[in-house]
Amino acid sequence: MKRAKRIYILLGVLAVVCIAAFAVMQYQEQQELIQNTDDIILEVDSGAVQSLSWSYDGDTLAFHRDGTWLYDGDEAFPVDGEKINELLETFQAFGAAFIIHDVTDFAQYGLDDPVCTIGLTTKDTSYEIQLGDYSTMDAQRYVSIGDGNVYLVQEDPLDTFDVELSDLIDNDETPSFDRVESIQFTGSDSYQVIYQEDSGYSCCAGDVYFKEQDGTYLPLDTSLVDSYLSGITSLSPTDYVTYNAAEEDLATYGLDNPELTVAVTYTPAGDEDSGETAEPLVFTISISRDPEERSAAEEAERTEEAERTEEAERTEEDDAAGITAYVRIGASKIIYQITGAQYKELMAASYNDLRHQEVFCADFSDVTGLDITLEDTVYTITSEGAGDSRTFSYNGEEIEIADLQDALEAITASRFTDENPAQKEEISLTVHLDNENFPEIRIQLYRFDGEQCLAVVDGKPVSLVSRSSVVDLIEAVNAIVL
Repeated sequence: MKRAKRIYILLGVLAVVCIAAFAVMQYQEQQELIQNTDDIILEVDSGAVQSLSWSYDGDTLAFHRDGTWLYDGDEAFPVDGEKINELLETFQAFGAAFIIHDVTDFAQYGLDDPVCTIGLTTKDTSYEIQLGDYSTMDAQRYVSIGDGNVYLVQEDPLDTFDVELSDLIDNDETPSFDRVESIQFTGSDSYQVIYQEDSGYSCCAGDVYFKEQDGTYLPLDTSLVDSYLSGITSLSPTDYVTYNAAEEDLATYGLDNPELTVAVTYTPAGDEDSGETAEPLVFTISISRDPEERSAAEEAERTEEAERTEEAERTEEDDAAGITAYVRIGASKIIYQITGAQYKELMAASYNDLRHQEVFCADFSDVTGLDITLEDTVYTITSEGAGDSRTFSYNGEEIEIADLQDALEAITASRFTDENPAQKEEISLTVHLDNENFPEIRIQLYRFDGEQCLAVVDGKPVSLVSRSSVVDLIEAVNAIVL
């Protein structure tokens, strides 16, 4: 009995060994079917593809061509044809690094339940590309194209097909403004800006943008206007809330009556090779806050206390986190949501936002002399030479003017105002310039309160400025004349 039992045990062990040996032989045979290759396994002309679809991560996207590419789920969706072509380029010359012939068990490569299935059709042929597991050993993807083989590919199609519908929208573009002719702002502060070089409208030679008002031209700060235009260019909105806006949608997002519309007339760069000059174009963008938020903000503005501290104003201006805002480019049916910070940047388009913030904005190299009144005493500073090589003197002795220049140029507006002075004059300066249109500028600085002074330029109240900066100016003058 014991002997028979041993025989059964030995027979069982032998069977296990035989099965293991057979499995090893099969594995070795399978290993022998894997070959290196540099073959192109699929060549599909992207221009011939009539439809494209893929299923990944539980979602399916499908598109077809009818002159242009259309989304099967909603033909109103504006498909970016270039992005579809980028997907199709994957299979223009689709190559493999390894080929596994005559596969019988696709499961071991993750192809019984593919990670992604891609379908292409041309006029004559349909293709199905299945993506299986990712081989971490080879850093390559297992792929089936339906010919009974499995391929390892170095360029993983999932790198390009891991996209959402929103990634394939043909977003509106915000251009670079090569040469601006004019800007029209329409909103609470509606006005037109013109571009004109060497105009003689400003004491600052670098000024090229001017607000047109009643036949006069008020200079704007070139750097501020250029920065504003750059903000439009860099906006490049992508976070759309609807791609097929109807009238009711415009009302929902406050764009039936925008807070601000900006129309930029510009000439794009021409073709340098042909010497052709491009025709002017008009780019328009409309901006608005969520209607309920906008209404609440306007009500708060009307009912808030008449006087607020400067710090409270600054805190409110810096708080953009709670703003919901939208933009629309031209007559596009796409409406985009933008951040609160972007909204505030775009809305900073009033004359006061874009004008010179400095009280003295002329080029100091044009200064030929200064008459400074301090405590009822007039001090006269003269100069010799021209431009940056100009030297300054007081009472016949050459002086260093840098600290006075820095202090004068540092006086900037904290708030623009047309209030008349009511308190003592702290200091006044008549700055003489080598400028036939603006031979001199008179700047008077009056005490306003403990923190601010009132700046009056050529007899006109302009802005409140930091009193500490006025004190710095006085100290710079005293360092020269005392």
